Amino acid sequence: MAGPRVEVDGGLLEGGGQILRVSTALSCLLGLPLRVQKIRAGRSTPGLRSVTEPDTRAVGGPDARVLMQCFDLKAPALIRTGDDSRPVRRATGGGGHRLHRDNVYSREDQRGEPDGRHQDSRVSLPCVLFAASPSELRLRGGTNAEMAPQIDYTAMVFKPIAEKFGFKFNCDIKMRGYYPKGGGEVIVQVSPVKQLNPINITERGSVTRISGRAFVAGALPFKVAKEMAAAAVRCLRKEFRDLYVNIQPVQEPRDHAFGNGSGIIVVAETSTGCLLAGSALGKRGVNADKVGIDAAEMLLGNLRHGGAVDEYLQDQLIIFMALANGVSRIKTGPVTLHTQTAIHFAEQLAKAKFTVKKSEEEGDAAKDAYIIECQGIGMANPNL
Repeated sequence: MAGPRVEVDGGLLEGGGQILRVSTALSCLLGLPLRVQKIRAGRSTPGLRSVTEPDTRAVGGPDARVLMQCFDLKAPALIRTGDDSRPVRRATGGGGHRLHRDNVYSREDQRGEPDGRHQDSRVSLPCVLFAASPSELRLRGGTNAEMAPQIDYTAMVFKPIAEKFGFKFNCDIKMRGYYPKGGGEVIVQVSPVKQLNPINITERGSVTRISGRAFVAGALPFKVAKEMAAAAVRCLRKEFRDLYVNIQPVQEPRDHAFGNGSGIIVVAETSTGCLLAGSALGKRGVNADKVGIDAAEMLLGNLRHGGAVDEYLQDQLIIFMALANGVSRIKTGPVTLHTQTAIHFAEQLAKAKFTVKKSEEEGDAAKDAYIIECQGIGMANPNL
């Protein structure tokens, strides 16, 4: 272990999974013993949830020597990550997580709870970038679920923007899974890097293209996908009359989707290479038109605030900005609680320096746009 143990209050700010994701990844990378107390203290069901706990275990491995104690308000649970002599040990909750010594990591949540999806890649990805050799993450559970980015968002928005830090990863969707059954599988392959490059995403430019996909799976009729797509196109064309909007309705092949599900994602591409999105999932009792309109309105909201990244991307970039070698800057809309939380713990654990200021650029006076700047710590891969 390097350095004294860091004490983290798990009830601060967002007070949930975001704290565990950021603090666990940074403790793994920096070799900091970590103790998290009062996890989800302000939630209706406080304590470590079974759908979050595997995310903290997924960062273990030969290159990580971290002891993490997560204290539930009711009973203590000990999570050991990175013990060289044995696999990661179970603490609480379900799933069939395994850690293999050939850098293949697997996490499974058979129940497919709303958070039971591929979100552990947000913990694992920063860690495996600084591993000694290429890694493969085998992630099982829900791929399109509420309260978390859909896998389509990861592939269509997060991946191309995150790769601006100077790394590449492959995201292969083997099987889609939906609430409540889960059953999806995604394989992420990552090669390590020496250092991360800083990014500058502050000039949004003009919207040049809007595309997307509206999907149905299982027993749901294809017309639902077509209705979602058509409603989203009608909504978007009120704002972009002369822009071609291409949202493809898709019937997921039965051998590539487990269970019933529906949803839509729409992505705006700009002249400067920015990507902003809106998405929605179908629900029982909600007509397809509303689902399509909700996704379109989310995208339009992200465009109106003037930011160069959307509300769901901003917090996912914080840990990479903190680790990068140099000054990174991103322009966002209103800074979300998830982003505030990621910044707080990146500063506490990594000692990165962040500033958040209202954008003073011309044309932003009437918009709720902000510049997030970070002096990264220049984390270097000791294995390369």
